[in-house]
Amino acid sequence: MGARKPSGRKIRLHKKTKQASPVPAWILLKTRRRVRTNPKRRPWRSAYTEVG
Repeated sequence: MGARKPSGRKIRLHKKTKQASPVPAWILLKTRRRVRTNPKRRPWRSAYTEVG
């Protein structure tokens, strides 16, 4: 996929990349490592949904 894409699609993709970030270190400390992984984590290359 090239850089030329509609701005709406870019915004949706940017939201997905923000959602796919790992759990912050301070949350690991606060929850005593009960919460380790982000359940919404998604591989960035896999097919994404166009649902905003």
